[in-house]
Amino acid sequence: MRTIHGSSFGAECAESTDTIATANNAQPPLSAWQAAAALRQRGELVVSDSGIFWLEFDPAVGGAVIVGLSDGETVRPGHTMQVRSRVNGYGGGALCAGAGCLYAVSEQHQVVRLGLNDGSQQALTRDHPGSYGGLVADNVRPRVLAVRESNGGQQLVAIDDRGHLAVLHQGQDFYGAPALSPDGRRMAWVSWQLPDMPWIHSTLWTAEINDDGVLFNARAWLPPVDASVQQPVFYGDALWLLSDHKGWWQPYRFLNHGGVGGWSPTDAPALDHASAPWQLGERHHCGLPEGGWVRVSYRQGVAELWLQAGASGPPERLASGYTDFRCVQSLGDHVYCIARSDATLDAVLKISAVTGVVEVVAGGEVPWEAWPVVRPQNVAIPADTGGGLAIQGFLYRPESRAGELPPLILIAHGGPTSTAYPVFNPQVQFWCQRGFAVAEINYRGSSGFGRDFRMALAGRWGEADVEDMGRAANHLAHLGLVDGDRVFIQGRSSGGYTALMALVLSDRFAGGASLYGVTDPLRLRAATHRFESGYLDWLLGAPEAFPERWQDRTPLNHAASITAPVVFFQGSLDRVVVPEQTRAMVAAIRATGGAPELHWFEGEGHGFRQQTSQAGAMEWLCSFYRKHSQNADVQADHLS
Repeated sequence: MRTIHGSSFGAECAESTDTIATANNAQPPLSAWQAAAALRQRGELVVSDSGIFWLEFDPAVGGAVIVGLSDGETVRPGHTMQVRSRVNGYGGGALCAGAGCLYAVSEQHQVVRLGLNDGSQQALTRDHPGSYGGLVADNVRPRVLAVRESNGGQQLVAIDDRGHLAVLHQGQDFYGAPALSPDGRRMAWVSWQLPDMPWIHSTLWTAEINDDGVLFNARAWLPPVDASVQQPVFYGDALWLLSDHKGWWQPYRFLNHGGVGGWSPTDAPALDHASAPWQLGERHHCGLPEGGWVRVSYRQGVAELWLQAGASGPPERLASGYTDFRCVQSLGDHVYCIARSDATLDAVLKISAVTGVVEVVAGGEVPWEAWPVVRPQNVAIPADTGGGLAIQGFLYRPESRAGELPPLILIAHGGPTSTAYPVFNPQVQFWCQRGFAVAEINYRGSSGFGRDFRMALAGRWGEADVEDMGRAANHLAHLGLVDGDRVFIQGRSSGGYTALMALVLSDRFAGGASLYGVTDPLRLRAATHRFESGYLDWLLGAPEAFPERWQDRTPLNHAASITAPVVFFQGSLDRVVVPEQTRAMVAAIRATGGAPELHWFEGEGHGFRQQTSQAGAMEWLCSFYRKHSQNADVQADHLS
């Protein structure tokens, strides 16, 4: 076992490729350290009369700081203060803009007020072990609204600028970020109850707010059929939200007719207009003056941004060079968002709602000048005769010598209710520069393809996803795009589980990699955090009702069936997939005579944040794939 403490990592892969490049007088390939340095992400954009602000993740420090533009100048409110919400384990809504100030969630989980004029920092909360997220400024009072998580429960709260906290609503298991009307008189939010996840069943709530800031007439509204609702937003006085009760997350105007809820649809296409709500405060739509709007929709895994300038007229697609959009919001006659592409770093866009002109006001950098960026190919994998649905993915192909097919790294995304997006990923570029093709697959259960596709994984985790990953590997090999004898499967979190189950059920793969992956669902069910405590029952069925299914789909129970080489990566502080999951799996494979690799990362949680950890993982994965790719070549030659 190798352990990362934040100071060093193996360099076997870099040394071998640098030697080859030097011998051929060629440009040395991108190093793991350079690739990890490009993992600079931007998110949680907020706009106000004082400027626009966002969180910028810096891999060098392993955290996110506030960056903004005020009067055309770059500013850093809070200086080096790291900002991060941990509500539900995945956070979200850690930043919002008030009148002349920002509210942010500090690394210590508490709400801090940052004065934009005097540079002051004021801690508004000091309750431990409480944590906050889903921040929304109430400039009428003034105060900040938030989701508070403490002692195994959640509440909607308001915190004024003197640090006084008032509970606005409680009694629901989970709360989404609230939405506030412009006059401060109405509020809306989404809640959900265990064992559901928010993309399975959730409920809209509305309430009025009196002069003292207290809610009254709080009312729950169920959609017409069982559905997931998300992202309530006020367009002026009108309340809009996204609901999938007709099969897709589409925009609806919600109307309250004398205590009877009305869900007024639009002419939106039959596409998802949002992604799965893993984090609080996601924004994929907003209103514009004169009844206009801006919305994101997902078509075959690619996001599109659409604008309608007024209450009527044809919508116009904007910023078509980008492939994903987040944090969509408006201020005056402009729309702002975080945009991602397949070849540049995250950009902050400013878009004129009148002319549609798109301006990059921050970010959007070319990641490096020395190396070309490999662009993705959208691949459709047809349905099979056994009832499997058509699936989709993105293939990244390296430059290969004539007549040579590259080995393939097949990646199962996490979640599993998540999505693989065609956005710039320096780790993918790292593999491609070393001669590997990479394919990211949106198997059954992925979001962005409608409710039926998303729900197709219910009770079938470890089966349907594994089938789809195998189909993708076979299809790409059949098309002659990759070497079918040198296919590796890799996944993070739930994707690690998919990779391990694929190794259990098939000898299709030359090797596999599990990064903090699930190995024993039943034990994880008792140990994971509250947010996902009911998720496994949806994925596999209740264990008391389907004991054989849980037995059959537990990688730990079938360690002897894994004959391909496998490598594991695990953070010591992981609260989602607890470290014992990886320890037990490695021990079980070793007990059957296997020789798994284990790389342990002290101080890392569910997802590695430090640049040293990211680079180390890439180096060791590269060394693993290179070694076993060569072994697969030898075996293939022997069989032929």
